[in-house]
Amino acid sequence: MKKFITEFKEFISKGNAFDLAVGVIIGGAFGKIINSLVADVIMPPIGMLLGKVDFNNLYVLLNKAAVSVPKGTPLTVAQEQGAVVLAYGSFLMTIINFLIIAFFIFLLVKGINKLRDMNKKKEVPAEPTIKTCPFCKTEIPLEATRCPHCTSQLD
Repeated sequence: MKKFITEFKEFISKGNAFDLAVGVIIGGAFGKIINSLVADVIMPPIGMLLGKVDFNNLYVLLNKAAVSVPKGTPLTVAQEQGAVVLAYGSFLMTIINFLIIAFFIFLLVKGINKLRDMNKKKEVPAEPTIKTCPFCKTEIPLEATRCPHCTSQLD
């Protein structure tokens, strides 16, 4: 337990908790922006192209025998009347929200990785420090003028 507390103090002191909190707040705000983008900008034109479909009001009535809801009744009105519905239009919008957010996160991660790769220093190949003796084929220091293994004179 003491190790856990020590690790937690270290986590807090490094600023990771603050970074995490900022990330959650920014993520929530970004999610609201994407929700608005999908509901207010993307889905209305798609709905118009599909014959004036309002995705917010696409649902399947599950308890037809218990509740009489006329066709074309808005989802909120049907739910107020006690209808049990499967709101697949809302589900479709949520999937589109997810795909857009996932795409932007993918682009963000890809950009960050590219920046990290640019900041890495290119490795310069090290100069060789050894050579192979042409007579006995053993590795010897580059500066050697005589092989220590076979005693041959080297160029």
